[in-house]
Amino acid sequence: METYDIVIIGGGPAGLAAAVSARQNGMDRIVILDRNPELGGILNQCIHNGFGLHTFQEELTGPEYAGRFIKLVKEAGIEYRLNTMVTDVTPEKVVEATNREDGLFQIQAKAVILAMGCRERARGALNIPGYRPAGIYSAGTAQRFINMEGCMPGREVVILGSGDIGLIMARRMTLEGARVKLVAELMPYSGGLNRNIVQCLDDYGIPLKLRHTIIEIKGKERVEGIVLAEVDNNGKPIPGTEESCSCDTILLSVGLIPENEISRKMGIEMNPVTSGPKVNESFETNIEGVFACGNVLHVHDLVDFVSEEAAIAGKNAAIFVKEENAEKTAGQIIRLNPSEGIKYIVPETIDITRMGEKLTLRFRVDNVYKDSYISVYFDEERILHRKTRIAVPGQMEKISLSNAQISPYPDLKTITVKVERE
Repeated sequence: METYDIVIIGGGPAGLAAAVSARQNGMDRIVILDRNPELGGILNQCIHNGFGLHTFQEELTGPEYAGRFIKLVKEAGIEYRLNTMVTDVTPEKVVEATNREDGLFQIQAKAVILAMGCRERARGALNIPGYRPAGIYSAGTAQRFINMEGCMPGREVVILGSGDIGLIMARRMTLEGARVKLVAELMPYSGGLNRNIVQCLDDYGIPLKLRHTIIEIKGKERVEGIVLAEVDNNGKPIPGTEESCSCDTILLSVGLIPENEISRKMGIEMNPVTSGPKVNESFETNIEGVFACGNVLHVHDLVDFVSEEAAIAGKNAAIFVKEENAEKTAGQIIRLNPSEGIKYIVPETIDITRMGEKLTLRFRVDNVYKDSYISVYFDEERILHRKTRIAVPGQMEKISLSNAQISPYPDLKTITVKVERE
């Protein structure tokens, strides 16, 4: 059995950034395992710009952003194996994988970094009545067809769901000559970034119908149209609001799910809200030496934040390997509590002795909040009260806490984040 210091599962933006960070922190034996034929993950099909403003202070396309990290990986001499499917990881950090060259093989890792990314929700989870004709695609599949395969999925398009991929594909399909008739969203707000609503829908005159959903798909061999209806506060169609729309293609942009089958199988504790692992300040899971970062942890809105988290995970994995034989003692453990208006917070716990000088908390709100405050409480004492003009579920929020802020509270048990009106 081969032995490596760190095995990274996934060669997308999270895996690449974690690998570079681990090498910069003194790790020699690192290997990236990726099931795709090339490094870069989903970024390779994201040919639009808007990447890298935080990381590189310039606007890049997805392939350009990935290329920067791929270059760093190659310059550092970090090993990677492509077309390699990881089939199992044990709690003892034995990684089982398979590819054509090596067949079925095992690697004993001192630390494992989970960076498998996420996948799109499928139509099957939506329970839309009707046949299953040709012409129904996830937005990401349509993106790959156009940007990488040079194939147009259709000419008259309806998009269900207003996630960022769906919004971006509304623009992309329009630029390729298709007619995007509308984007329907079940919720009273969009699931995507506001800049994408403006640049991808408003600029091209594509209507966004909030509180609407598809209640019927017409067509047997090929999609011929849909029936749209307004929904009530419970998401149920309102009788009398039905309207028909002809189309030959339906794109689904109804959310992303962290790719965590391997995580669950190995016994990692999962957060039911994010569908990703529960992690501490080091991005370490409940299994010692197993770290998680990027969209496998929670779905991000910007890839720059994926790279930022992954760099921390890579650094802490390197520290873990270096301290392999050292006696580990837990310090002051503080629990993060998402309260009123907050869906979740990453990380879930903090060990103040291991958090470094500062720690960034990332979270999402559960609704649209205008002219409100994001507040942070140390137990019952409010220590931060930040005005926000607007907070929406589609955009990730963050707060930085310093060690200097927390250390004066030696008995602190819980840090609570909530939305307050005043």
